[in-house]
Amino acid sequence: MPEGPEIDTDKLHETIHDQLEREGGALLRKIALTTALLAALAAIAALRAGATVNEALVLKTEAARLQAEASNQWAYYQAKGIKAAVQEASRAIWLASGKTPPKEIEETTKRYAAQQAEIQKEAQTREQERDAKSVEADHLMHRHHGFAESVAFFQVAIALGAVAALTRNRLVWLGSLLLGVVGVAFLAVTHFG
Repeated sequence: MPEGPEIDTDKLHETIHDQLEREGGALLRKIALTTALLAALAAIAALRAGATVNEALVLKTEAARLQAEASNQWAYYQAKGIKAAVQEASRAIWLASGKTPPKEIEETTKRYAAQQAEIQKEAQTREQERDAKSVEADHLMHRHHGFAESVAFFQVAIALGAVAALTRNRLVWLGSLLLGVVGVAFLAVTHFG
């Protein structure tokens, strides 16, 4: 009668350990590969987010400069209006005293009115340019938010990938992949939208 089983338990234990290592290693490789891919996509999204916000800031600065120029034009417009009013007051004084005003007063008043019309056009042009820059900057800020949201999803997906690698939990890894897909969707919609 045999005293125990004829199976070499050390060999069986080693085979089971090798099998677990092989299966666990394959999962770890998949997690590592997808996490690296998510990190690369996160870097791209972060660069795009930074670039769009920088461009938006440049446009907002340009809009502020154009606003200052428009304000200067409106101040110049008002100055010409004040000068024209002074000329009109001088003309009124001449007329009130029963005298004919000098011809230069009327010519100067007309010149100021013509200058005001040109200044007004210039001020309105600056305001239109300002508005266009501001609208473009607002659009870029909206795109920036899309890229930033994409980065956030990638970061959470990467963190879940790390948890999945530590715990060797396939379900957590699938959650990481799902969030990564959401990040890719945000990146694609923002980039191409």
